Amino acid sequence: MDNNDILIRLRYAMEIKNKEMAEIFKLGGVDVTVPEVIKILTKSDEYDAESDDQIKCNNSMLDSFLNGFIIFKRGKQEPKPGQPDTPEPSIKKSANINNLLLKKVKIALALTTEDMLDIFEKVGITVSKGELSAFLRKVGHKNYKECGDKYARNFLKGLAVKYRG
Repeated sequence: MDNNDILIRLRYAMEIKNKEMAEIFKLGGVDVTVPEVIKILTKSDEYDAESDDQIKCNNSMLDSFLNGFIIFKRGKQEPKPGQPDTPEPSIKKSANINNLLLKKVKIALALTTEDMLDIFEKVGITVSKGELSAFLRKVGHKNYKECGDKYARNFLKGLAVKYRG
């Protein structure tokens, strides 16, 4: 699953309008216009990857969108004394974007572990509490586990089932 696909699925699941998508990108620190949002959300053909009709969403752009999504859903958090105003990017070049997606959507929607397990359950995927906490751990932690596309895709599908009825 590429980053554009993640955005398309998240937008569908949460029923986010194009104007709101542009606003969320802006909250995350990336200026994107509504026509650019439409180009980002255009499905890509494998053969025509370098088309003018589509803007490729890179990892830092997706990270900014997810940060903006948290602010959009929960409001701006005032930094604590001694804390920098803007958080440093939480994505490394080789970081697994699916783990980041689970973490940030969990924060944005104020989901508990039980809520997340229910979302997986809605699409017929059984995830243990231990497995879910391994997905949510920091890279480098001894119990960290990389989240595969299957889990990320089904999580987004479960969100659609939960929030779209």
